[in-house]
Amino acid sequence: MEEIPTPHANPHVTMQDVAEKAGVSAQTVSNVINGRTERVGADTIDRVTRVIDELGYRLNQSARSLRKGRTGIVGLGVPILASEYYGELAERLSHRFSEHGIRFVTENTGGAITAEVESLAASHLETYDGFILAIAASESADLNRLLPHKPIILLGERALSTRFDHVLMDNVGGGRIATAHLLDRGARAVIALGGRESGSESVQTLRTRGYVEAHREHGLEARADLILDTGLDMSDGYRTIAAVIDDGVTFDGVFALTDSSAFGALRALADRGVRVPEDVQVVGFDNVRAGEYATPRLTTVEPANDEMAEAIVEIMLARLSTAGPAGEPRRRMMPARLVVRDSTR
Repeated sequence: MEEIPTPHANPHVTMQDVAEKAGVSAQTVSNVINGRTERVGADTIDRVTRVIDELGYRLNQSARSLRKGRTGIVGLGVPILASEYYGELAERLSHRFSEHGIRFVTENTGGAITAEVESLAASHLETYDGFILAIAASESADLNRLLPHKPIILLGERALSTRFDHVLMDNVGGGRIATAHLLDRGARAVIALGGRESGSESVQTLRTRGYVEAHREHGLEARADLILDTGLDMSDGYRTIAAVIDDGVTFDGVFALTDSSAFGALRALADRGVRVPEDVQVVGFDNVRAGEYATPRLTTVEPANDEMAEAIVEIMLARLSTAGPAGEPRRRMMPARLVVRDSTR
């Protein structure tokens, strides 16, 4: 085994040095390091780990990965880096992969079909042991042309190519429970901020579908004039709600399709003296951390962020550990739930 220095490591110490000092075989040291301790006594494990710390021995993980034909790296492609949701997703995944000794790298696809497809090309995947792609623009036909030789997990709103593992959130269900919460608390003119009724499946059309279904389940008709097809970031939320107020449109609820647009909406309402939740109630979607610190604290849809990260890592690790055929693609739909805070009554 080759060694690499760390802040407390000695680059000249070998596994044999550890074995001699601990009075065990080099194989026993290897077993302790790699977690194969079923037949190693507790005293021996303790002695070996103390000697490892004392001598400053560290494995060269890069060299070990190369010997196994691995890079030790998993990648994530996202449509935008300046996003609280994707930033928090990357952080969750990074922590979980690091627990398994895997480095994690995030790339920006810009939400462009070309960049998404290229991220799954064989030449690009040489850098990685596996790749996770948050789909923003690609369709099944774009993905079905690819013949990747590494594990691929798709994230996104739509049920795309069945050739790849896919982890999704329940966008329709989330939109339904967000809107139902507003209707249950007396709102009758609810804006779907960032909504879109038609077009290919996307975060906007799917969450809007839930919005429409909630109205129907309450015996109401969703008003097309309150489904506002805008962007999904803070500036879009602010600009749209400010314009709606200035135009004299009457509304008493906002279902913002992302927390980011909800934050913009809250700011616009505050700037124009509209009280939340007394005059207008607001619900977001994503449960990013900032929602707990908004004024007022934001009621939002929790799309199972932690569970999604766990599922992604579980699937990727299973794929990386499989020596034979990959088996059938796995599809996981994460359940959505509501986190009620101060922006609704």
